[in-house]
Amino acid sequence: MFKLALRNIFRQKARTLMTLAAVITGVVGITLAGGWVQDIYVQLGEALIHSQSGHLQVYRQGYFAAGSRSPEKFLMESPAALKQHIIHNPEVKQVMTRLNFSGLLNNGKSDLPIIGEGVEPDLETELGSSVRIIAGHQLSDNDTFGILLGKGVAQALQLEPGDSVTLLVNTLDGALNSLDFQVTGIFQSFSNDFDARAIRIPLAAAQELLGTGGVNALVISLHHTEATDQVAIQLQQWLDANGLEIKTWVELNDFYEKTVELYKGQFGVLQLIILVMVLLSVANSVNMSIFERVGEFGTMMALGNRSDQIFRLIVSENLLLGLIGGGFGIGAGVLLAMLISAIGIPMPPPPNADIGYVAHIQIVPSVLLLALGTGFIATVLAAIWPARQVARIPVVEALRQNI
Repeated sequence: MFKLALRNIFRQKARTLMTLAAVITGVVGITLAGGWVQDIYVQLGEALIHSQSGHLQVYRQGYFAAGSRSPEKFLMESPAALKQHIIHNPEVKQVMTRLNFSGLLNNGKSDLPIIGEGVEPDLETELGSSVRIIAGHQLSDNDTFGILLGKGVAQALQLEPGDSVTLLVNTLDGALNSLDFQVTGIFQSFSNDFDARAIRIPLAAAQELLGTGGVNALVISLHHTEATDQVAIQLQQWLDANGLEIKTWVELNDFYEKTVELYKGQFGVLQLIILVMVLLSVANSVNMSIFERVGEFGTMMALGNRSDQIFRLIVSENLLLGLIGGGFGIGAGVLLAMLISAIGIPMPPPPNADIGYVAHIQIVPSVLLLALGTGFIATVLAAIWPARQVARIPVVEALRQNI
């Protein structure tokens, strides 16, 4: 049956090419659209990881729920031992500590409420590859009383690198404490909201301000983002036993999950539209091809072929067309994806950001299988109804088409 079906495909060259063109176009469309959406997921995730959250963060239990209001109640007093245990995991690249606080930043004329982070500057610089320094330079371990300002903070207080500012906070005992800092640089991250309130100072200075030797969070950087869930599971039991909790970058960035759900819905609709378009295009080509061959099928039935054999033959031809068209479509889609990725697609800034990026087309096995399946299913479905109609035509009426 398949041998005869293959011969019929090559015999009906014009109709075969029309059907293959429709299938290939649909498969290429899904491959490119799916690869583009996957690239959005990847680039958005990496931007969040390498500008704010890292891959994983470890806290005292309860911090994630209530720590933002009272970070001083969730301090880890001996972070060095924790860091040593975590860094032994082969997937872990680096572990750094942060101390979170809030306070007032004064430029000598006005105050601005800020959210601050005491950080290990050199380690944060290595992690923060998606943080742009738009003026001055990155905070370094040598900047004992240096301060890095978010773009929005610098604009609100009209500050530039080299300016002096005063940071006023409440210590853990409730007393007021202040330190003078010199602006080393102004940064711009993925989030405008973060930049409008965030400042970073060296961890030692933050601990001096708050009167503590503890930290709020351990930020974990991994060699491969794909290993995030695996490392979190490996560390979870040990951390639970020590009264700690671990959060992945996805859990820390609610915006990412909502964006992924939005694009998944949009891609699902696009896939459905392409499926319908391929189905209609293939159905039109298949209908024309099948009904032009009614006389041929009548001759086959007159020679003893049953109607169910005619039905299976037509479906087999389209099954092969779906496989061939899907294979060529995948090949064409991968080549186009590589070409487009080599050139790049300039994209506007995402919501809540003003930094654009260059998009690429990711080659993702699951998307390729989805594209192949869509082209194959559409081709087979398009053949079922006309195949049933032709198989039911009386032999005498079918033979009249040969006259």
